[in-house]
This record gives sequence, C-alpha cells and structure tokens, in this order.
Amino acid sequence: MNTQPAGHAKRLAPDLWVIDTLFQGERGIIASYLLTGPHGLALVDVGSAASLNELLAGIQVTGHDPREIQHIVLTHVHLDHAGATGALLAHTPNARVYVHHIGAPHLINPDKLLASATRIYGDQMERLWGAILPVPAERVTPIDDGAELAVGERVLRALYTPGHAIHHVALHDSANNVIFSGDVGGVRLEDISYVRPPTPPPDLNLEDWSTSIERLRALRPKTLYLPHFGAVEGNLDAHFDALRTRLYAWGELMLRGIRAGKSDSELAADLAAASDPDVASAASALEGGDQANAVKRYELATNYLMSAQGYVRYYRKTRPDLLNG
Repeated sequence: MNTQPAGHAKRLAPDLWVIDTLFQGERGIIASYLLTGPHGLALVDVGSAASLNELLAGIQVTGHDPREIQHIVLTHVHLDHAGATGALLAHTPNARVYVHHIGAPHLINPDKLLASATRIYGDQMERLWGAILPVPAERVTPIDDGAELAVGERVLRALYTPGHAIHHVALHDSANNVIFSGDVGGVRLEDISYVRPPTPPPDLNLEDWSTSIERLRALRPKTLYLPHFGAVEGNLDAHFDALRTRLYAWGELMLRGIRAGKSDSELAADLAAASDPDVASAASALEGGDQANAVKRYELATNYLMSAQGYVRYYRKTRPDLLNG
C-alpha cells in the first residue's frame, strides 16, 4: 500500500511556488516558499518537522527533487517555521541555512528552544513539531539586517524586524516589490480578510513590532507572502492597519485581565470571546463559508493560549510599570 503523502504546491510566479506543508493534516495553515532559478533552488521557511514528508512531497510536485535545494532561508527559528530544518538537511545535502545571527545558536543547539516550547505545548510537542534535530554549525550562515542573498533568480534583502521574535527577519525582493514577511506580517488565512497577530512568548514586544510594521509599510510592497498563509495583495495599508490595531487592542484586553488576576487560560478565553466572532464574520463572506472551521483553522495557526502567554511575559518583563495602573 502506498503511504507516501500527496504533495500540495501552487505556482505563484514563473519562479515561485507556495508549498502547503499540511500542518496537522489541515490545508492552508503553514507555508514554505520555493524559489527557482540560476542562483539555485531555495526554500523560505520549512515548517514543522512533523510535516517533513509533506514538504518533501510538495517539492516533488513542483518538478524538483529535494536534493536540488541549495538555500534554506529562515525568517525565524520558531518551530512552525524552522522546526523541520535539521531533519530536512538529510534530504538536501547541498543546502546552506541562512538565519539571523541571534537565532543561529538555537538551530545549532535547540535545547533552549525546545525547553521554551515545551513550557507552552507540554505533551503535544511530538505530535505538533516532530523530532527537532540540530543543524550542523558548518551549514549555517548567520545574517544581519541588510544582508543580500542571491537565491533562485531573485535577490532577497534581510530586514531585521523584531517584535514577534528578537531574531526575526523579513525578506524584501525589491525588483519584484514583494516581501516574504514571516510572522511580523501577521496571520491571514487564504480568502479570509481577518488579520491576527501571532504573539507567543518569550520575545513579544509591541513597540518593536509596531516599528517593524511601519518599516514594511514604508517599502510600499505590492505583495506580502505570509507563512500563514499565502499571498496578500491589494490594499496592504489596510492589512498593516488591521494587524497593528489588533496587536494593541489585544494588549489592552490582556492588560486588564492580568491586572484582575486572571489565569493564562482565562486570558485566552477572553481573546477567543473578543476575536472569534470577527473571524466567523470574515469567513461568512466566502461562498459557502464555514465559520466554525475558520475559527478552528486560525486557532491551529496561532492559538489563543500561546498568544495570551506572550502578552503576560511582555508586560511582566518589559512593561511592569503598567501592571498596577
């Protein structure tokens, strides 16, 4: 019996594919982007190690073999974006890994990263993230703000964009006026207009994130390529406005709850009560829109408990002056 997973990939441009990693068997949650061209095949983000086989199958759908991959470019090292990196290297023997210099040590020795994630996900770690393997140091190229990477047929410039993570970079392709935004560009699932900020611990910083949003906005991109999920085009000012507004609105809601002594689970319930109706409303605009499924899929992309815990750490670590206001 053939148990090989079916790959899912969609061509976005002659040299660009979005690969659906089918996170937890669900379509349109976590993307990897494949770039082709004379500078060598490249992946931008690679998803969870639990979805490695789906990623490999997606590469095959594009007509390429994983052994052709020469560049793995990571926006940050969170497990839904970089978790598959170590395991993927066995299938991509010629690939180098590019990541911000602050994130690089956590790829080479993922112990601290795994300990942090385990505090959030507990006994769900294996199911969600699979086996996280270290990346050999000799295959890692640390990058900083302004680094230019020739991959596929494009040149991507790294934009240091903290706020979601202290080691986060977005990738600007000025020739095509597009940005691979990583999580600093927010979560907006395909065909649904709702923008949700992914706000996990330990690095959430509202002020830094706001600055990063404005940095992306100032480039006036025509397209954002989101890891959660796919291309966003059209009125990107509205997208950036919605992301920034919700980032701070959630912050105010969480601050009130923290001051009231609420637990993390109670804070998460407050986020759900405030936000799920908006997700359902956005989904209802689709023909045959499944509102309950849209709520579930956004929660799979970035869950409320993790989001609440990010705000709790932010206020206690960065803005303790606000806790007794």
